[in-house]
Amino acid sequence: MRPPRPGLPVAASPRHGIVMSPSAPDIETLTPRQRQILDVVQELGFTTLETLAERFGVSAQTVRREIIRLQAGNFLQRFHGGAGLASGGIRSAYAQKLTVSPHGKQRIGAAVAGIVPPGASVFLDVGTTVEAAARALINKPGLRVVTASVGVAQIFCRNGVFDVVVTGGTTRGANGSLVGQAAIASIMGFRFDYAIIGLGGFDDDGAPMDFDLEKIAVRQAAIGRSRQVLALADHSKFEQVGTARVAPAETMSLIVVDAEPGPRLRASWERSGTRWLVA
Repeated sequence: MRPPRPGLPVAASPRHGIVMSPSAPDIETLTPRQRQILDVVQELGFTTLETLAERFGVSAQTVRREIIRLQAGNFLQRFHGGAGLASGGIRSAYAQKLTVSPHGKQRIGAAVAGIVPPGASVFLDVGTTVEAAARALINKPGLRVVTASVGVAQIFCRNGVFDVVVTGGTTRGANGSLVGQAAIASIMGFRFDYAIIGLGGFDDDGAPMDFDLEKIAVRQAAIGRSRQVLALADHSKFEQVGTARVAPAETMSLIVVDAEPGPRLRASWERSGTRWLVA
């Protein structure tokens, strides 16, 4: 592990095992490509086999087999020519993500709370790992929070200790992400001490990636307006590759993870001088 740069103290957090409900669909049993397909379906609601095949550079038959496996696991619904989210009985991809590495995400959140000082101005992105960080920051006095996530705003509002600025924009997905030019314009009016962003995966250079171009644009705006950037990813993202790059790895002040990265990712970060912390 490379140490965080000076001025980024880290709070220790105990490790715990992951407890999964035996009756719930277990997203950790999926292959990286199956997880990526699930993410795309969650973002779009419905997508065709041809679209998925083109996106992942495989045949339509390969995609069809993956869709069949995902339906058998109760993750999504297969339709003629494509796949979508079922209207009943099948948990949304967002709900499934809540069951992935819950204690790892808590450790990541605790590490973030140890880094961000009282009174800091903070932008919080969207996603279950960022929401874990929001819960850990609730008792941090004097924070000035801006978020493009309805879910993050609700976490802080339930506590009621300080006000939260919610960007404008159009809601996207079950997690209440705010996207579009209104969201970006709102962000451009601020200057943040920290941007806390979530990730969908990493490319061959170890750079953070995601699947939704509009969400990526919001993240890029926040990164450009922040003095330091904390990128958060649980270990399920290590082998995932998104649609587009969020930013070069070396532009991240610190990547906070819940497990040691594999040899490929570690080597990429070492080559670029990227700092990371295992919470």
